Order: sequence, then structure tokens, then C-alpha cells
Amino acid sequence: METIVIKFGGSSVADNSKLQLVANKVIKLYDEDNNVVVVVSAQGKKTDQLIKEAEELSLKPDKREMDTLISVGEQISASKLAILLNYLGYQAISLTGWQAGIHTSDENQNAKIEYIDCTRIEQELDEGKIVIITGFQGINDNNDITTLGRGGSDTTAVALAASLKAKQCYIYSDVDGIYSADPNKVEGTRKLTDISYEEMHALSSEGAKVLHDRCVEIGEKYNVPIVTGSTFNNNPGTVISHKLEASGIKSIVKKDVSRVSVIGFGISSRDEIINKILDIANKNSLEIFNIDISRTKISVVFKEIVKDEILQELHEVLVRTWYLYCNVI
Repeated sequence: METIVIKFGGSSVADNSKLQLVANKVIKLYDEDNNVVVVVSAQGKKTDQLIKEAEELSLKPDKREMDTLISVGEQISASKLAILLNYLGYQAISLTGWQAGIHTSDENQNAKIEYIDCTRIEQELDEGKIVIITGFQGINDNNDITTLGRGGSDTTAVALAASLKAKQCYIYSDVDGIYSADPNKVEGTRKLTDISYEEMHALSSEGAKVLHDRCVEIGEKYNVPIVTGSTFNNNPGTVISHKLEASGIKSIVKKDVSRVSVIGFGISSRDEIINKILDIANKNSLEIFNIDISRTKISVVFKEIVKDEILQELHEVLVRTWYLYCNVI
């Protein structure tokens, strides 16, 4: 029997009606004869709410106590989902990070997973249960609760998938995959069917709010295929793996107001890409401050603010045109 790890973000578990959608996806995987391990984030803005309340009590809350406080959000999500699944006739159990054997370094609010003792998880799976684990948290050598910082639940899910030798790790949110640009800013974007870990590193480093870089590092190191998709539809998502497609543009991303990066394995060898970027810059009277080139990324820093209209034009010329003769998107 294969093991599947599936993670749901805060928007996916924000209220009881959305928890029902989560339960449906979990049940489908379980009914396909898989061992299912679920990782959940805190509901909606629960973590932000807890931080705000703590800061009303102290200008500089103790980090240890903050970890104890903000870990509560994920516990609420996990226990509520377990309650729902049990009601629907499926054996489920919620485990905190420390009950699940997630051992971390000592740093509060930015701990790193050092190892996972999967004994309890495997015991529950052997009994036929769906195991729901709180993301974002673990325990250090002092038996204190720690949290993993930004992207911590994604990191928890991929680390668990590696430790359990899972077939895949699904990361579900309110977005159904990774796109060739931000769909909120650029028209005509294309969803990627797949992207390599190396290209995903480049996207994350340029500020794309998809997956935290630490999560991608673990997936790459232990060869865990990561599938990003939406909780709210059944559309195919984007698979992140070792697969590389040569010389193709995958995505364009704007970091802050003046840095634009073109992502894709092998693009640094394509002079025509750089030439097209220079043409668009000249056409729009944009002065270039610096160009940084690696084998998966061309980053251009302009001296002026890059408006979304320029991003749209870059996408039209580079991504949509490239797609006609470079089958990578």
C-alpha cells in the first residue's frame, strides 16, 4: 500500500464548509487504497490573530511563549478535521508535531527539522487510520514546542513524505498550480504541467509566493515529487520533480518594483531572450541597472518602477510566443 502525504493551507481549512471539501479529497485518496497522512495549517488568519493579541500584551513577547501560543492554530484545524472524518465513518486521529515525532533545532519561531521519528505515525497507519498532523511545528531537545517559520507547514509535509517514503506529496491551497506569471497581474498566463526543483528554487528566490525554498530543498534532496493544486476544484496541478526541459521559458516573476526575472532551464544560452528583453526595455524607455544570469534564470534590475503593463508585454513576447515553438508550458 502506497503512502500519500497531503497538505492543506489556511484558506483550505478556513471554516467548516471548506473542511468538508478537504475531507472529500482525503476520503478519495483513502478509498483508492492509500495510507493517507494529512498536514494542516491554521484556519484562515488565526496565526496572525494570535500574534496580534500577544503584541497587545507585550511589545516584545518571549519567543518560547509565542511558539506555544501560535502552535494552537494548527491543533484546532487538525482536531476539527479528525472529528469530521470520524463522523463520516472513517477512522482518523490528530497528532501534534511532537506527538508525530518531529524533532527540531532549538531556535524558536525559525526552527529547522532535524529528524522525524515516524513510529507513532506508522502505528496509526497500520491500524487503518487517516493520520492528521499539525504543520509548522515540532519539539526541541528541551521538550519545548518550536515553530518552523514562514512556509513551515509545506516544509512539514515534504519532510514527512521523505521520512515515510511517500509516493507523492500534495500541497493544496486556493491556487490550482504554478503559472507562467501572476494571474492577478498578467492576462493569458499558462499553468505549468511540471517544473524542476531547480527552476522552482529560482522562482522562490525571486519572491514567487508558491512554496518556501526550504520545502523545495527537502523535496529535491530526497526525490519527493511535489504536486501543487487547489482544494476547490479537481483540475490537474503542477508537478515539481527532477524533470528538466531544456531551453524553455517557464515563468516570469516581478520581485519588488524594479526586478523582473525570466525562469527556465537552459535559457541563459539563448541570446534571443536577452535581446527581446533589451528591445522591450528600450521601447519603454527603461534604463537597466544590472543583469544577472544563471542557467535557470535571467534577472534584470531596472532603475525605474516596472509597471504591470510591462510585465504583461514581457509575458506576451517571451512566454506566449515561445510556447508556439517550445513545448514546455
